[in-house]
Amino acid sequence: MPYLVATRFYCHRQMTDTLAFFFHRLLMCAMQITSLRSVVEVLVVLLSMAIAAAPATAQVVGGKHAFKFLTLSPSARATALGGALPTVRDDDVALAAFNPAALNPAMSGQLALQHNFLLAGVQHSYAAYAHHVPALSATLHASIQHVGYGDIPMTDEFGNIQGQVRAAETAFTLSAARMLSPKWSLGLHVRYALSALDMYSASALSTDVGALYEDTARLFSAAAVVRHAGTQLTRYQDVREALPFDLQLAFSKRLRYLPFRLTVIAHHLHQWNIRYDDPNLRPTSSPILGSGGGEPTGSNPAIDNFFRHLIFNGEFLLGRTESFRLRLGYNHLRRRELTVRNFRSLAGFSAGVGFRVSRFRVDFGYASYHIAGGLVHIGLSTNMRELF
Repeated sequence: MPYLVATRFYCHRQMTDTLAFFFHRLLMCAMQITSLRSVVEVLVVLLSMAIAAAPATAQVVGGKHAFKFLTLSPSARATALGGALPTVRDDDVALAAFNPAALNPAMSGQLALQHNFLLAGVQHSYAAYAHHVPALSATLHASIQHVGYGDIPMTDEFGNIQGQVRAAETAFTLSAARMLSPKWSLGLHVRYALSALDMYSASALSTDVGALYEDTARLFSAAAVVRHAGTQLTRYQDVREALPFDLQLAFSKRLRYLPFRLTVIAHHLHQWNIRYDDPNLRPTSSPILGSGGGEPTGSNPAIDNFFRHLIFNGEFLLGRTESFRLRLGYNHLRRRELTVRNFRSLAGFSAGVGFRVSRFRVDFGYASYHIAGGLVHIGLSTNMRELF
């Protein structure tokens, strides 16, 4: 037993040292960036971090990770756009949750409060604030994310209710980002997550690293993000579970003569096969009964798997000051995993609206998950410096 404990500690220490080395190298590159070659070196370090931190998993992305609540969209705007938006650099501080490199001086003083009504009465809340520090040429950010699962019946082995237990999960995040050039920025999240179930608890430490490129003349932006690279600190049981690691690449293109921005997000790039191989959905045939159920025989698994990596969204920015916005999104992975056979639904689709009221910005998003219902997300943000 002491040997096993020592071995686990050694492996954990080795992984921590590896991540620390990459973070140190990344910061050194950021501080010394002076050319395109330096930018390429930063991206190489990001890719190396992804390879080092990616868990060795295969196929389906669900049901294999702890602290899955970290993948929930904390922004009503992003919820309406399919669940993510890592390519936009504006004054919306809630978008920093998807890419720390999105932090910029325009977010200084911005406070965002978001609330998401999940299925079965689960409540999801988020608050974030950013402040620019000219002396450091950096924008700092802090946020808290909380999911409350409410009261859960506690039963014995025969199903008799013995009382109630409560479950909740919370994440605290500190971030920093810096403009490396007029077009490039680099950011880092450091996150502590806590999960509690009655008298039991678990915790984890994770990081996000992101790079963002924006060409305002060509109305184009692109982003690369390594999300949730880290490890559990304490566990519910002796088994150490992986965090929901993700490697994302995305780009946005705004049309020159139409107030519309199109975004394509590629996720889980470290893991090609994310289809769920369910034998019950395989096409079958019988010499007596003929063709059975399952997916259509004309479907191409490779094409389906390719599109499961993609999220498509579009945002109309209307008005002279772009104060009114309409949003649409489509998440193919969500649709394929949550659509019920033989029932039509809008699973995977999302929509929303955003508008300004005086000094406040209000966002509303709805995401259809299942024929049983969807998620309603509302957000309110303002600049505290304008209020006081």
